[in-house]
Amino acid sequence: MSTRPALAFACAHLSDERLYAHQIAALQADYDCRVFVFREHDSMAGMAQQVLSAMPQRFTWIGLSLGGYVAFEAIRCARPRLERLVLIDTTAVADHPARRQGRLRDIETVRQGGIEALVPELPARWLWPEHLQDAALTALVGSMARSVGAQGQFKQQTAMLGRPDSHADLKQVRVPTLVMCGRQDPVTPLADHEAMAACVPGAQLQVIERCGHLSTIEQPEAVTSELARWLKSTD
Repeated sequence: MSTRPALAFACAHLSDERLYAHQIAALQADYDCRVFVFREHDSMAGMAQQVLSAMPQRFTWIGLSLGGYVAFEAIRCARPRLERLVLIDTTAVADHPARRQGRLRDIETVRQGGIEALVPELPARWLWPEHLQDAALTALVGSMARSVGAQGQFKQQTAMLGRPDSHADLKQVRVPTLVMCGRQDPVTPLADHEAMAACVPGAQLQVIERCGHLSTIEQPEAVTSELARWLKSTD
């Protein structure tokens, strides 16, 4: 059994293990790092159980976007198991009608044309505009989406359509908490992260400059540096 502190990295919508590759490479010597990709479950409860069943009794949850939404479900069903909490480019706000309609449109796009029909839209939807010129980064976004696939996309969207507002749940958290986001995140803006940080006593808010929604791959060095610093300060 590992004696290193355990970190659960919960992936975002249409992303896989590569979302956290830089962070895990830097942290794995000192931490038991495990990554969770959500392809099999169509509910937040199922996704949360996927993580909880694989992790030790106490662990740190690190979640970006969808990975943060699943963290809120873990808070509801297994809060005593969370040793620390890291929320990255996510939101505790339930979907408003326009976002729900967007999810339904994406489901229909993939139903009709497969995951390839959606891939071209994703970089401009998520990345800071200057990062659209980075061919390797935009290729990674598409490759991760393909690895999740059409069925995974449908299940993830179905789960997200059913998620509630989670601010009241966050207010029950009493463990060290880090909230981090890209300054230019177009999907879950800075104001949403300020609201989440305000829910948890002592939570730290860290803003990553020149960065959109996928901060762990858009500004990997900055995210890894801040995460490593915070983990060391709370070990």
